[in-house]
Amino acid sequence: MIEVSSGIAILEQHVGYPLRESNLYFVAPTGEVLWHAERPAPDAHYIRVRLNEDGRSLSAYTTGRHACEIDLKTGKLLNQIAFR
Repeated sequence: MIEVSSGIAILEQHVGYPLRESNLYFVAPTGEVLWHAERPAPDAHYIRVRLNEDGRSLSAYTTGRHACEIDLKTGKLLNQIAFR
């Protein structure tokens, strides 16, 4: 979990998580889920995440070998790089 003033980004364990759903999501202080992170591929789950120094985005790695930057307000992918 990564807590910021607007809520908490939560990374669920990817093993056993439903393949059709993103295992990274953001919850407001009220408990409302504001977004599920956009994924770079339909079969990719997030495995590591950190808050970037700008405080406005997250960096994450996926099971599909992607390095991603995710907008903290919307959960949308800002950029992605595939690696081997």
